[in-house]
Amino acid sequence: MIGKVISINISEKTSVIKEPVQEALFIADYGIEGDGHAGLGHRQISLLGIESYNRLEEKGKKFDFGAFAENITTEGFVLNKLTVGTVFKIGETIQEITEIGKKGHDKFEIIKLFGAYVLPVEGIFTKVIKGGIVKPGDTIEIIEKEVI
Repeated sequence: MIGKVISINISEKTSVIKEPVQEALFIADYGIEGDGHAGLGHRQISLLGIESYNRLEEKGKKFDFGAFAENITTEGFVLNKLTVGTVFKIGETIQEITEIGKKGHDKFEIIKLFGAYVLPVEGIFTKVIKGGIVKPGDTIEIIEKEVI
């Protein structure tokens, strides 16, 4: 199964809308250089499918990529149907799913602005196993752990 990176998004602070960038440096065991969510925890990177955006657009709501604070907007996977431990090759990086969804809370800027936040239900979180550059258009491929 192969997917695609639609957008890379970062913000200096947490709980705010992220802005698209042309490329980002992903650092092993840390996250994205310059992103507020980077650190030693297990939720270093967040991913959300373009399918979530498309569904909202069908309901008359249009959002820019990064609106739901995801680091990577993807296409081609139903992300929340994958399992913890799944390993991806994304651009030059290797990442492992560490959490499916996340409990949201009312301090998120996204909830205040839009009244909704899809990342806790439809998104996933990963840890960077091998760092490198990721940019829009890069492929996303599920790999076996033994390949690492």
